[in-house]
Amino acid sequence: MDPELLSLIATRTMPYGKYKGMVIADLPLAYLVWFARKGFPPGEIGRLLALTLEIKHNGLADLLRPLRKH
Repeated sequence: MDPELLSLIATRTMPYGKYKGMVIADLPLAYLVWFARKGFPPGEIGRLLALTLEIKHNGLADLLRPLRKH
């Protein structure tokens, strides 16, 4: 797993939609699952959302805690 991507998930905010401005790591699992069903957006944001879903689905969200900006 790329540490840079993990850092982006812990610090980057959602650029649009219902959760605009929320840190990607904080997005609800249901929202990520919705994206998985509808199709993740292209580019970096889609990759970050898909990886966040994988992390949360597998119970690994604590990996992101040390990477968060306080």
